[in-house]
Amino acid sequence: MLNQTVSKDMDSKQKRFEKLTRALHSDIYRYAYWLCGHAQIAEDLTQETFLRAWRKLDSLRNEKAAKAWLITIVRRENARRFEKYTPDFVDIELHGGDAAVDSIQEREHYGLQRAIARLEVEYREPLVLQVVGGFSGEEIAQILEMNPNTVATRLFRARAQLKALYQDEQSTSSSPQHKGQEHG
Repeated sequence: MLNQTVSKDMDSKQKRFEKLTRALHSDIYRYAYWLCGHAQIAEDLTQETFLRAWRKLDSLRNEKAAKAWLITIVRRENARRFEKYTPDFVDIELHGGDAAVDSIQEREHYGLQRAIARLEVEYREPLVLQVVGGFSGEEIAQILEMNPNTVATRLFRARAQLKALYQDEQSTSSSPQHKGQEHG
C-alpha cells in the first residue's frame, strides 16, 4: 500500500515536471542565453535549472508562478558560475567579430546586443526580463526582489540609455576606424 502511494506520487510529480518543462524550456533557455551569450553555457544553465526545479518541485505551490520561479533559479545558477571562475574578456573587434556579421540586419542585431551588454547590470537585467522573458513590471519586481516603482524607473532609464548606446554603436560601426582602418 505504501509503495503504491509513493509510486503514484512520483508519477504525479513526473507528469507535473514534464508539463512544466515542455511549457517553459524555450523561455528559460532564451533567458539563459541572454545572461551568458553562449549557446553551450545556456544549455548547461537550463539543464541545471530544471534539475534544481525537479528537486524543489514540491515547493512550487502556484503553477502560474512557475516561470518567475524558474527565472530566479537560472539567475542564481548563472551567478554560481562566477563564484569560482573569472572569465577572460576578449575585445570582439580585435578578433574579427564584425567580419562574421555580413548582412545589415545581422549587424544591427549585433549592435543592439552590444549596446544591451554595455548597460549596467541594474538596468540590463530588468530590461532583458521584460523583453526576452516577457515579464510585467510586477513580476520583475518579484524576481529581482525590489520595489515595483524601482523596476519601472530602471526600465525607463534602461530604454533611454539603450537608445543612446545603440545610436553610439551605429555611428561607431559605420566609422572608418571601426571598419579596420587603424589610426595611431
